[in-house]
Amino acid sequence: MTNDKTKRYNRGERRNEPTYTAVYKVNKSDELLDFLLRKCNTSRNNVKTILSNRQVLVNGSVVTQYNFPLAKDDEVKLSKKPLQGNATPSPVKNKPRENRRERQPMKIIYEDEDFIAVDKPAGLLSVESDKETECAFGYVFEYLTRQDKRARPYILHRIDKETSGVLVFAKNPKIYTMLKMHWNELVVTREYVALAEGVFEKKADTIISYLKENKNNLVYSTQDITGQKAITHYEVRKESQDYSLVSVKIDTGRKNQIRVHLHALGHPVVGDDKYPSTKNPLKRLGLHAAKLEFIHPVSKEVLRFSAPVPASFTTLFAR
Repeated sequence: MTNDKTKRYNRGERRNEPTYTAVYKVNKSDELLDFLLRKCNTSRNNVKTILSNRQVLVNGSVVTQYNFPLAKDDEVKLSKKPLQGNATPSPVKNKPRENRRERQPMKIIYEDEDFIAVDKPAGLLSVESDKETECAFGYVFEYLTRQDKRARPYILHRIDKETSGVLVFAKNPKIYTMLKMHWNELVVTREYVALAEGVFEKKADTIISYLKENKNNLVYSTQDITGQKAITHYEVRKESQDYSLVSVKIDTGRKNQIRVHLHALGHPVVGDDKYPSTKNPLKRLGLHAAKLEFIHPVSKEVLRFSAPVPASFTTLFAR
């Protein structure tokens, strides 16, 4: 048994859904062919065959390139049957025409030899899921491979589908692995802006609790120390009779952390149907990733990425 907790699937095939015979988690930088040779315990020719037959997916996208670079935490799946669509992540092209949405605009806010950062729009996944292929990762992949066919992004962190703002990818697998191994130590600032319901009694405070998930995969706040410790700092920037514009900094990046903590205070993020709010003036979730700062693992320089707060967040407070 491998320590990456290889999973075997015996799911019945559904219409238009692939059946996966194995799923592997990548533990370190590698090349796809070499990785599969070790995991599959078969010949080089057999591995090349399943690649050529379009039976290998990396992070949800078909890959046929033998020397495709893998990074820590990548997910490699083997499909029982050949898959259709273009090889390499190209989510908009792979979706059936009748199901496509209009391509979402996504601004590149920073790029150098090691990193690329985008201002992800609300309503777009950070990375692909089993149910949805359109994602920021795919768009960035397309952009990079137009310049270099061997290039690929490595996602350093994620933000919720309905959250807009800063999303950063590494372009170098070694830099990516170094950052992922020490992410919490190297991150300096994670700052969000939230439009929340109501008027806060305390205009600034720190919330410390433990987050757990219930059987419906909903996160909740508790003082049970068997959960994941979560620390959220907030400060009210603007307020009206019905809404508060809140600057939020988090010391821990837990799943849905800000949404859960503000909901627990009685001030849910507007437009949140998961941790229910009663108002939706923006017609979207009122949460924006405004700033991310971290230390470059080699140069030790502090890198700063920011995305402007959508104008709709502040127009509610115009006098």
